[in-house]
Amino acid sequence: MRYRNLLLFLTLAAVWGSAFMAIKAGVGGPDAPAYFYDAPVLFAAVRFDIAGVIMLAYAVWVADRWLPSERNEWATIGVGAVLIISGYHALLFVGQRGTTSAAAAVIVSLSPVLTTAFARAFLPEERLTVVGIVGMVLGLVGVVVLSRPDPANLISSRFEALVFAAALCFALGSVLTRRLDSELATETMEAWSMIGGAILMHATSLGLGETVSGIPDTGETAALAYLAIVSSALGFLIYFELLDRLGPIEINLVSYVAPIFAALTGFLFLGEYIGAPTVAGFVIILVGFVLVKHRAIQSELQRHRTDR
Repeated sequence: MRYRNLLLFLTLAAVWGSAFMAIKAGVGGPDAPAYFYDAPVLFAAVRFDIAGVIMLAYAVWVADRWLPSERNEWATIGVGAVLIISGYHALLFVGQRGTTSAAAAVIVSLSPVLTTAFARAFLPEERLTVVGIVGMVLGLVGVVVLSRPDPANLISSRFEALVFAAALCFALGSVLTRRLDSELATETMEAWSMIGGAILMHATSLGLGETVSGIPDTGETAALAYLAIVSSALGFLIYFELLDRLGPIEINLVSYVAPIFAALTGFLFLGEYIGAPTVAGFVIILVGFVLVKHRAIQSELQRHRTDR
């Protein structure tokens, strides 16, 4: 069982890490724009059109209730659709037009630290310790090191800022969905959140005036299929299973393994260079996460020693 969990964990890290490469393959960059370069939000919307239908079919199959009925359940779906699906992915897809797969994955790996901060904000009885505050600061420093913003030329670093905003959306959405504490099955919540998020992104795309012409080439079509079927549908199924088996502390660590796969796939398929700032930013963010979560990690290690 332990080896099976490890295999699933690495599979999830690979699937979610390589998703950054697939996004980059679909949107390209200023010097080499791809099919969805001028319509990144539309790209994200189509991804979740497909993934939402797959997840809804799965929810109908496995969940006790595939259709929400309570107001609290729809509120949870609303938060998921607005922040976790629409806000996170729209900002991420736009941001990746100007940064590498590895850099985007490293910035997103800050999400567990941001989640902890938002949890403290919405649960006033909980406070960050001095060590936790230092961890938060280190996490933010890691993003600065990675993006290297130039006050004289903020345009060059705005893409990293958008990816950071995406991580903020994901972290806030995760906390608010937990705070609402709906009894709705996770599969049902994710399916309707994906569908709702896709609708919101289509509306946003129309508002932005995004258009595409012709049809994407084979590589860009493959990237879309990979994102919808493998990264979204299959990835979330693995995530749900591991969440039950490992708990939130261990599964959060997937955010720190995913950048490795993002960097490798970006290098192998897109020829992206892995620079020192990317590595340094990742290490700093990782140290920040360990400091913020030091008590939970200590408890988890103690539990493993006791189980042995």
